[in-house]
Amino acid sequence: MTQKFLKAKHWQLFLLTFGIPLIFQFVVMGSIIANIGTDSNPDPTLMFNYMKFFPIIMFIFMGIFMGWFWSVAIGLQSKVPENVKMKVKKFKFFFFIPMVYLLFIAISIGLSLNGLMDNFSEPSAAQVGSMFALIVPLHLFAMFCIFYSLYFVAKTFKTVELQREVSFSDFAGEFFLIWFYPIGIWIIQPKINKMIEE
Repeated sequence: MTQKFLKAKHWQLFLLTFGIPLIFQFVVMGSIIANIGTDSNPDPTLMFNYMKFFPIIMFIFMGIFMGWFWSVAIGLQSKVPENVKMKVKKFKFFFFIPMVYLLFIAISIGLSLNGLMDNFSEPSAAQVGSMFALIVPLHLFAMFCIFYSLYFVAKTFKTVELQREVSFSDFAGEFFLIWFYPIGIWIIQPKINKMIEE
């Protein structure tokens, strides 16, 4: 699977990460608008019914996005010079934390929406407070882990490209290109394709 990501064309990755979720979103929104326009008495729960598909969209996007991260960071390790030591174990640890967090969020959203749809009861202040106290620190830590993954992927890419030890100033451009993935994939992926061909 790693080689498939590394050999994939930039437009294929772009379509998989943004094209499919965007089309799915257009279909859902079109269906909502069509149902609202045809009923004289629209059902307010319709929107919540479609929100159950949100975790699916999130998994499609994050699965491909993080799969690409993994492929670059781990798949290019064989091309890193022997004298350069990369902290692969640290990357693996920080890589999986956001995945577990996203799974937790997706399950929480699904259960919350099912609870709202079943009994229409408002959550208590204690429930909201405890969820907030749990989610905020986890969310901040997951964000840190994603930024570390961005850093490691950019560093691995530039190390393989330059075949030497690199500092952040060497790969700052790649870091921001990967951060702004919809633009960066068009620049980074063709270079990765050349590295794999060589």
